Amino acid sequence: MRERAAVLCGAAAVVAGALTAVPAEASTPPTADTAHAAPLTWKKCGTKKYPTLQCASLKVPLDHSRPRGRQITLALSRVPHTAKKFQGPLLVNPGGPGGSGLNLAGFVASTLPRAVAAQYDVIGFDPRGVGKSKPALDCRPGHFAAVRGDAVPSTFQIEQANLRRAETFARACGEKYGDVLPYIDTVSTVRDMDRIRAALGARQINYFGYSYGTYLGAVYAKLFPERVRRAALDSVVDPTGVWYASNLAQDHAFNARHRAFMAWVAKHNSTYRLGTHPELVGAKWYAMRAALARTAAGGKVGASELDDTYVPGGYYNGHWPHLAEAFAAYVNDKNADLLIEAYDKLGAADASDDNGYSIYASVQCRDAAWPRDWHVWRADNWVVYAKAPFMTWSNAWYNAPCAFWPTSSLHSMNVANAKVPPVLLFQATEDAATPYAGAVTAHRLLARSSLVVEQGGGNHGITLGGNACLDKYLTAYLTDGTVPRRRGAVDAVCEALPDPKPLSSKVASTSSRGAELHELVGFRR
Repeated sequence: MRERAAVLCGAAAVVAGALTAVPAEASTPPTADTAHAAPLTWKKCGTKKYPTLQCASLKVPLDHSRPRGRQITLALSRVPHTAKKFQGPLLVNPGGPGGSGLNLAGFVASTLPRAVAAQYDVIGFDPRGVGKSKPALDCRPGHFAAVRGDAVPSTFQIEQANLRRAETFARACGEKYGDVLPYIDTVSTVRDMDRIRAALGARQINYFGYSYGTYLGAVYAKLFPERVRRAALDSVVDPTGVWYASNLAQDHAFNARHRAFMAWVAKHNSTYRLGTHPELVGAKWYAMRAALARTAAGGKVGASELDDTYVPGGYYNGHWPHLAEAFAAYVNDKNADLLIEAYDKLGAADASDDNGYSIYASVQCRDAAWPRDWHVWRADNWVVYAKAPFMTWSNAWYNAPCAFWPTSSLHSMNVANAKVPPVLLFQATEDAATPYAGAVTAHRLLARSSLVVEQGGGNHGITLGGNACLDKYLTAYLTDGTVPRRRGAVDAVCEALPDPKPLSSKVASTSSRGAELHELVGFRR
């Protein structure tokens, strides 16, 4: 479901086509359906980091086709507007599926330029089943407890053990939440979002979503195009790959990102002493993995836990210095302390992860068709593994409950849309979690969209993370609807921020804002 130091883009990248202004709308009176919505009761719930946060709850139907049937509760957060000019609610979502959005409202409101944030009620929410919403799903507590078996099914016994684990999780979900699972899906969450709009008394919403939140935004725009005022989508899901194909595409992209990390380690060989060539460094990493498959470090970091620890480096390069130090200490000094520390910080699951994963599986397995024949999964993943070994099998097992899911699957949504107002897309070219091609596809399907590309960037979630060039486009859009326009597949280009430097102390070499963002934008384990 973090921050870097801001840098200025080169002039050629900034002037990537003319800017087209889209007139901002004045705030509008509520429609008939909002007139009957119960008003929200907001209470102070500020934290030290986000002191102006307010919280509320909203009842929505479990089944939107039966609006007077069983009700569930959504948890909402708000940073209220303070400016005289009010541009309406700005709903924010961090992705997942399964990410909590309550603190994201505080982050967005405090990170946008003050004059811009002040014009919006920034609204966060925990989607149905998530976090403080009720019921909050937790199918099988401790599903990611260490030490699990190796993700790579090199023997029949290993494969069967992993299959049993996936099937057990799916069965537990069905036994605990069989009455709820048919309604945990993207379309139901989108209808919840429209209930939030109605409860806010708004004719239209503004929307800002990261990762899976981009798919939520695209589906909302498809179902309710007239209710979208502005929508900014960062790190864009391929809407045509939902969800089996997208996960296979991720495997190739994460493998490339892991190789970029190996190249970074090789570049800093004077610090890490792991080799000057990426292939040599990579060989040592896989040798470390093989050793941990035989004997878990500290009795808690085996091969699968190592995967859990290093996958976050594919989402955010701010983790690279810490991961490299742990890698070097294990290989060069036979010291696993930093590796265990990295696992505890980046890889180990807690109760919120159990909840997030339960929703992740529930949404993905319900949203679209998955192969129910394990032979298909086996064949596809071995083919991908031959070219992209880093994450293929851990990703396969992460999604494998969908082969046994206790509900039927819906049809994926065609988000092609010529009715919605101009949408602004942001995408890094080397993003592993949502590969670049998916953003190009979404740009084509959303007929009036504009695409801003971070050239050479590999992080997932790129706006409000320290790149001043990207944030300039986001700020202009939220200020008055300005979007970049030019002919071709891309409307504007920003240069990526530099890769981090090795640590010279225990202080991270990346800015606190980038780290904060990537704590809020959920990622899969």
